[in-house]
Amino acid sequence: MGWNLLGPLVQILLKKEDKNLLHCHAILSHLLEVCSPKELLVGLLEQIEDADSNSIADTVTLLLKQLQTVLLRLGVKKASSVGMALSTLLSQVARLPVPITKEQEEDDVFGLCRCCTALLEFVKPFVDEVKEVIKDNNRKSKDNELRVELLKFCMKSLSEPLLQVHLKDPDTLQKSPLREFATEILLILTHIGESLPDLLSRNILKRREVPGFLEEEVRYPKESLACMSHLLFVNHIAMDIFPAVLSPVFVLQCNMEYVELLLSRTEESRLQKGLELYEKSLVRVEDNSLHVDLLELKTFFSVPQNLVKVMTLCPDQNLRTNGLKVFQLNIDKFSTEAKYKFFRGMLKTSHHAGVEGYIIKNIRHQIDFSLKPCNGNDWFLGKHLLPLLRLVLCLPQGPETDLLQNLDRIMESLNLIRYMLLRDKEWENETGIWTELYKIEDNYLKPLRTGLNLSKAHYEAELNSTKENKRLTSKESKTSVCSVTVGSETLPNMTPEMQIKVLQSALFTFDLMESVLVRIEEIIEAKDRPVS
Repeated sequence: MGWNLLGPLVQILLKKEDKNLLHCHAILSHLLEVCSPKELLVGLLEQIEDADSNSIADTVTLLLKQLQTVLLRLGVKKASSVGMALSTLLSQVARLPVPITKEQEEDDVFGLCRCCTALLEFVKPFVDEVKEVIKDNNRKSKDNELRVELLKFCMKSLSEPLLQVHLKDPDTLQKSPLREFATEILLILTHIGESLPDLLSRNILKRREVPGFLEEEVRYPKESLACMSHLLFVNHIAMDIFPAVLSPVFVLQCNMEYVELLLSRTEESRLQKGLELYEKSLVRVEDNSLHVDLLELKTFFSVPQNLVKVMTLCPDQNLRTNGLKVFQLNIDKFSTEAKYKFFRGMLKTSHHAGVEGYIIKNIRHQIDFSLKPCNGNDWFLGKHLLPLLRLVLCLPQGPETDLLQNLDRIMESLNLIRYMLLRDKEWENETGIWTELYKIEDNYLKPLRTGLNLSKAHYEAELNSTKENKRLTSKESKTSVCSVTVGSETLPNMTPEMQIKVLQSALFTFDLMESVLVRIEEIIEAKDRPVS
């Protein structure tokens, strides 16, 4: 009978009518004393599971104290029941919207903050019990079932809701329930015998032998560890209990696993956290210090490739801008040899003209640095530079290459050639470009000149045709719409005026490209001209 009373009692208590509260609380307290704890556990969890989205927060905060009392009555065999309760509670709490603004968190408009605060009070006696077990046994007691359930609770809390939450700085929000929740979750991990540095490095140290009935990937989900790392290094939570002896390069190596995971997702909240963690990990590393051997690790190539996707495909402008900033920061940290091999790898794999253009600009900066006194090196001068230049100075389809689609790459390539011819005198030839010049002319500059002439002629013909069509149709309709085919691509339906602007813009781009090409051709002609 007591179990049957739970549903009606909870519904009345949720209405918060003063005339009923005192009596209903008294009845509920009496039920906790006389009814079977196992039946009460099932009944209370059923009420929590059945709560609709508008009453989740009220139901959870109302029943947590009673649920805690019931679980404590179960004695030493409560571990599985505690795990079941925590799983149910977190599943419901995860349904609550996450506050975005400072005001939403202060007002707790969605109820998430008070649920998180109540959860911490709920688990406290169970954490204290595990702490005593560890203290008495003077070991971690990894196979303690209650400890395992609390570990699962912490890991699930890190993935939901904390991975979705963007914590406010103390300067912005002095008292933040969500920040306190995150702090306590990391503290609970240490209280139940987990080492934060060990958790951070778990993936790169490849620990596989873990006692207990859970497999390692289930016990320590990478997404949860990614959130933990973000809390430590971006939000600086619990850093007072995190040892400062780990080298910045080791921390970066650990975090690359988590950055890779976050940047491989499509949710903007995950991408932002991935960029933040990547940046904070890189900032601590000295410039030009990352050894080339690190490029043998999968993440040191896969993470930049994921970063390229953020820079080129993400709809959010701020994330794209931040992605480019972190991409450059990553380049700055590599040693000279690592930069060389990184550039070579990115040119082969990025397949994006804008990214390739950015890489070529960085190559020019490295050549410029190497040509200055006392900066000479074997990678951006002479025999190693020439194979890299051959990767840079190529047209994918020869003269038929789409020059507009490859604009960024071509313009940076032309600027690189012109810079090297002006900066590196023929009699010095430190870069080796003068030795390679005849190949560059035959394999790059001449096909580019042919492609440029063809493209200009094609677009000029299309422009004249569009102007003529506009003149012929202007008498019939002032709002006529036409389509233009350029190469194999049909431009979207536009008015003739719009089409003309697009074509004129393309021709202006070709003129810009030609102006740099002409300057290069003049330098080469001056070299070949006999001295009078």
